[in-house]
Amino acid sequence: MGNCHTVGPNEALVVSGGCCGSDYKQYVFGGWAWAWWCISDTQRLSLEVMTILCRCENIETSEGVPLFVTGVAQVKIMTEKELLAVACEQFLGKNVQDIKNVVLQTLEGHLRSILGTLTVEQIYQDRDQFAKLVREVAAPDVGRMGIEILSFTIKDVYDKVDYLSSLGKTQTAVVQRDADIGVAEAERDAGIREAECKKEMLDVKFMADTKIADSKRAFELQKSAFSEEVNIKTAEAQLAYELQGAREQQKIRQEEIEIEVVQRKKQIAVEAQEILRTDKELIATVRCPAEAEAHRIQQIAEGEKVKQVLLAQAEAEKIRKIGEAEAAVIEAMGKAEAERMKLKAEAYQKYGDAAKMALVLEALPQIAAKIAAPLTKVDEIVVLSGDNSKVTSEVNRLLAELPASVHALTGMDLSKIPLIKKATGAQA
Repeated sequence: MGNCHTVGPNEALVVSGGCCGSDYKQYVFGGWAWAWWCISDTQRLSLEVMTILCRCENIETSEGVPLFVTGVAQVKIMTEKELLAVACEQFLGKNVQDIKNVVLQTLEGHLRSILGTLTVEQIYQDRDQFAKLVREVAAPDVGRMGIEILSFTIKDVYDKVDYLSSLGKTQTAVVQRDADIGVAEAERDAGIREAECKKEMLDVKFMADTKIADSKRAFELQKSAFSEEVNIKTAEAQLAYELQGAREQQKIRQEEIEIEVVQRKKQIAVEAQEILRTDKELIATVRCPAEAEAHRIQQIAEGEKVKQVLLAQAEAEKIRKIGEAEAAVIEAMGKAEAERMKLKAEAYQKYGDAAKMALVLEALPQIAAKIAAPLTKVDEIVVLSGDNSKVTSEVNRLLAELPASVHALTGMDLSKIPLIKKATGAQA
């Protein structure tokens, strides 16, 4: 396996090594490359611009004048594949400062050699030509190292024997002399030229005044003629304007009348459309809703009618069903009661007086309850009597009269029943 390595446009990546001892090398800048683990090696080399300051001190020129020269060079490693491979062979593994030192030694050597072939004046007065010469001489040597010289300029040139200052003083004196002479000649020529200019100015002034007077006279004459012509044309234009204005007013009025007619026609059409719209609106808002409401009321009435009919039918059916059920119940109860009465009659007929007696005995508690019902509302009964109490005799009298009462109520003679007869005889 391996890794993917990426580099920017200001840096070169060198991938060397490979399978089976391969010596293939890959140079990449501003891209990416693949490197195998353990068998591939990756190294980087900066492609940025390097600034180198070259100083040559106390170097004698062709005239033997010692000079101090300082130059500034801008160099960088070239990116052509062959030149980049050369630069990698020379500088791979070194830092930027080491590369600068190598290039600096080369540039300083060429700078020293070129200084020995030139005069002070050539170096000082034509610095660009001097720098160009250094660049042209040093470019092949640094190019063989894969480095390109982008620029080389002379920053400073001076000496410690006052040669340049003396050269400057002489030149300054010559220039000052020429300047004074030039000023004097210029002042002389200026005076002569000033007098000539004044004469020419006066001549031109007189001629100009004459021409101005002639021009002014002609201007006034022409102005009068123009004024007369302008007044005539103005009057004609005014009349034509008024006439044209009247015509335009007539046309405008005609157009207004036509517009009013068109507007009236449109208004009539709009009113007709408005009448149709109002009619439709009345139909939509009054007639249709009224018809719909009438239809709705009719449907509601018909529905209510059907509802009442159905309710009446349902009620009649209900009453019929209830009547049939009640009739069936009454019929069943009547049949049961008749059967019971029949059975009871047969029993009475079979058992005779014994059955009648059983009925009387069954009815006695009810009769007693009815007779004693008023007494349930009495809290207390007090029997008043003298020394010879008649309570016992009264009770006996009531019991003796009981069979007669029962015989009067039921028609049964209790005295004929052996048990009752025995009890009545004991009481007597």
